[in-house]
Amino acid sequence: MLAHSQDSLKRTPLHSLHVSLGGKMVPFAGYDMPVQYPAGVLKEHLHTRTQAGLFDVSHMGQLRLLPKSGRIEDAARALERLVPQDIVAIAKGRQRYAQFTNADGGILDDLMVANFGDHLFLVVNAACKEQDEAHLRANLSDDCVIDSLADRALIALQGPKAEAVLAKFCAAAPAMKFMDAGPHEVAGIKCFVSRSGYTGEDGFEISVPDSDAERLARMLLDNPDVLPIGLGARDSLRLEAGLCLYGHDIETATTPVEAALEWSVQKSRRSGGARAGGFPGAEKILAHFDNGASRRRVGLLAESRAPVREGALLFADSAGGEPVGKVTSGGFGPSLSAPVAMGYVPVSLSALGTKLFAEVRGQRLPLVVAAMPFVKNTYKR
Repeated sequence: MLAHSQDSLKRTPLHSLHVSLGGKMVPFAGYDMPVQYPAGVLKEHLHTRTQAGLFDVSHMGQLRLLPKSGRIEDAARALERLVPQDIVAIAKGRQRYAQFTNADGGILDDLMVANFGDHLFLVVNAACKEQDEAHLRANLSDDCVIDSLADRALIALQGPKAEAVLAKFCAAAPAMKFMDAGPHEVAGIKCFVSRSGYTGEDGFEISVPDSDAERLARMLLDNPDVLPIGLGARDSLRLEAGLCLYGHDIETATTPVEAALEWSVQKSRRSGGARAGGFPGAEKILAHFDNGASRRRVGLLAESRAPVREGALLFADSAGGEPVGKVTSGGFGPSLSAPVAMGYVPVSLSALGTKLFAEVRGQRLPLVVAAMPFVKNTYKR
């Protein structure tokens, strides 16, 4: 039984466009969203890898933190009370990946934080956006004005031809590097543009006023190199890229170190750093940095053709023994023409090349711990 009736689902500003393009609509994070279009998930996935795909990610939350003091560094220091990342060091026109953590060191949500000069711009996950806003208001209201930008859509243009396509509408696009972000005009529309995405490909995310969203999306789709892409291909693309999906690969009982996200926590926030700790769960997270964690997120390549799905138990032996871990994301990787998965295993079993077994329909199928991303990323550095 679906958690939502069709009538209770929210709609993004691009809903009518999805329907007109033949999108197969499904419930996702409380929204009626396209899982695929007539081209199908496989073609959508491969088209994004070779040309450009357009994604509707308007269900995500967009927020602005405006420092009451007028000093952007005060907003940055305030946000550092909630995340283990160095927010102060984000230069104007740049953005950084971060996580909200809880008192036990677990991840409440992951997010993007951009410095727009006079305020911080945040993008958070759809399923968490209400609790994230409440979390910000409860903890930062003395220092920041917190605005929910509910009147903006968010679209992503991803793939090797994304720059050439966007350059026709945004003069600033070609000069942007990976994780550059800021206000730019796109087709004469005042937008927020970042050079980032969730596919492992070069690309852009564009925050656009609701009233202009469909017009802009149709202009981009008029280019023959651009196809509309649904949630199905979005998931297979991010899985091949080794990117975490909140609520699956990371959640409230997972620390950033367990999740193999150490790279996202700068030295200034770690033990001995200029602003070490001071965020929820710092004691446990810093202990994991200093002494190691007992488990780790790893990439997994199946040796058979059968996809290994989320929830499959992992074993160290082909027969007998207790489970040693669990798959958190898994499916078919169209770019590799092979199954790919991610999951958690004891650190002692996390070395590349370690052989494991996943239980699928009563059989134990062999896998090997593999490096991520499974498909090399193409970010413009």
